[in-house]
Amino acid sequence: MSEKTRDDDGDRPDLLLVDDDKTFCEVMGDALAKRGFEVRLAHDVAAGLKAAEASPPEYALVDLKMPGPSGLELVKRLKQLDEHTRIVVLTGYASIATAVEAIKLGAIHYLTKPADADDVVAAFGRLGGDAGAAVAHRPLSVQRVEWEHIQKVLNDSKGNISETARRLGMHRRTLQRKLQKKV
Repeated sequence: MSEKTRDDDGDRPDLLLVDDDKTFCEVMGDALAKRGFEVRLAHDVAAGLKAAEASPPEYALVDLKMPGPSGLELVKRLKQLDEHTRIVVLTGYASIATAVEAIKLGAIHYLTKPADADDVVAAFGRLGGDAGAAVAHRPLSVQRVEWEHIQKVLNDSKGNISETARRLGMHRRTLQRKLQKKV
């Protein structure tokens, strides 16, 4: 299967899928193609940007954490190329700070992995927020508050672990251990 396109039918909406997990890309790409999209794949921000510059997509599904620049950088650039591109950010490292940044930069929705193709299609179809969304009745745990703060500082440091550790006043290895834990 081609890395560039899965269908030459011009009537299908164009979707750019950018994720460094090649297996995930193939599986999700196939599932989205079956749901009517013409899917182009890229495995890092540079390749995604190159594909978008050649032909800005109508839809984009962008992984947040990839080698090199984060998916947030791609969200920003996609919106600069075409303000009408509908972008969903997908991540296994959910945090409030990155979700807020993704939306500020122009994403229409933010999904955590594992998400399936139906979740993605539903997210693309959302036109606004959900006023009926459940509000948590319990405050965040101390571990979750710490995780959110670390994610915000990491985002502010453009993903630089050493700089984030310096800003947080902790050893780099300690920070790396905390980032390995799922909260």
